[in-house]
Amino acid sequence: MASLFDQPGQFQPLADRMRPQTLEEFVGQSHLLGPGKVLTSVIENDEVPSMIFWGPPGVGKTTLAQIIARRTRAQFVTFSAVTAGIKEIKVVMEEAASNRELGQKTIVFVDEIHRFNKAQQDAFLPYVERGAIILIGATTENPSFEVNAALLSRTRVFVLQPLTTQDLVRVLHQTLSDPRGYGSQTIQVSEALLERMTDFANGDARIALNTLEMAVTNADQSDGEPITLTAAVVGQLLTKKALLYDKNGEEHYNLISALHKSMRNSDVDAAIYWLARMLETGEDPLYIARRLVRFASEDIGMADSRALEIAIAVFQACQFIGMPECSVHLTHAVTYLSMAPKSNTLYTAYESAKKDATETLAEPVPLQIRNGVTGLMKDLGYGKDYQYAHNSADKLTNMQTMPDNLQGRTYYHPTDQGSEARVKARLDQIKAWHAEHDNQ
Repeated sequence: MASLFDQPGQFQPLADRMRPQTLEEFVGQSHLLGPGKVLTSVIENDEVPSMIFWGPPGVGKTTLAQIIARRTRAQFVTFSAVTAGIKEIKVVMEEAASNRELGQKTIVFVDEIHRFNKAQQDAFLPYVERGAIILIGATTENPSFEVNAALLSRTRVFVLQPLTTQDLVRVLHQTLSDPRGYGSQTIQVSEALLERMTDFANGDARIALNTLEMAVTNADQSDGEPITLTAAVVGQLLTKKALLYDKNGEEHYNLISALHKSMRNSDVDAAIYWLARMLETGEDPLYIARRLVRFASEDIGMADSRALEIAIAVFQACQFIGMPECSVHLTHAVTYLSMAPKSNTLYTAYESAKKDATETLAEPVPLQIRNGVTGLMKDLGYGKDYQYAHNSADKLTNMQTMPDNLQGRTYYHPTDQGSEARVKARLDQIKAWHAEHDNQ
């Protein structure tokens, strides 16, 4: 009796069956691949250097490594972060070093190299340095954060981009005509539906192919009749778009930076979009709320002091009810902060004062503004000549409160934005009073 295992390719996922076998079949990455492009040249000439493929899922990192494996005259070894211990790595590395002395090159492919810990990565380093192996790593994470600096400095980083809609439509058309895909079947599908599937895939060929496979599987089929993919069938599959995100990786910082800078630029629509991108990919709403509290003082400050009140109120609302309900509260804060007048004078004032506090002579606090809480302190002059501002008609005095070496230094320079215009007017009054009275 035949078993399920008699035809191993029959149940192979479509994405695996359609994996490109040659550079000619490979779709996308035109900035790296094609006539005269650097990656094509090193592969065709079998002069592959140690390198890292960095890009989002489904753009061809592992496929390129497999194409290199088929094209190269070198021995090709793969490692997994899950199964490769230090001992296993060193055994293979020593064998590669011995083979190198005999003229045999070894290419070591490390998929998801960001999952290797520091000790595992360090095990490769001396062999890469000596040229005993050629290391090819693939990662979805920024190598600057995830790969040891010493190892990174000895590799070339190639950045792979998300596939475009045109790239993915081309992949689906190839699949519909290729015998490895659906070339032996008649499948009717409109260009509009193909584009909907590719938009859903978000630059990931694997998701696009998986979506097509599920659509074909779930379509109504009659013997001898073409398989027709309808909007109803495809629509059921496109329930949740795959958004690239890693709360501990680079995309986390890219998105919060986009939100912050959109608000700073008073682009409310962009700010709401980036907020939605973060929330819909699972970002902690309290993290966003904390960043909004910071923004309220760093980028708005005295131009609208209510911004800080609203940001704190929204933070408390997020603590109180959580997601998904607090999304509207975060939108409230993002909208208010985007539309508020902007001033970074509090941020710049503190940074200037911090520079003086850390880089200039730390002179003692002037005696007149020290508290003389003991008899000895009073005998030493603590609090002597202190002037109590509330006792003066203008609530101002000409008492020195700055250290001698920083007299006249100014940190806060208010703008005329929003409420800060009133603050500026008040500060101008204070300065005018001092100009009149300080020499008296």
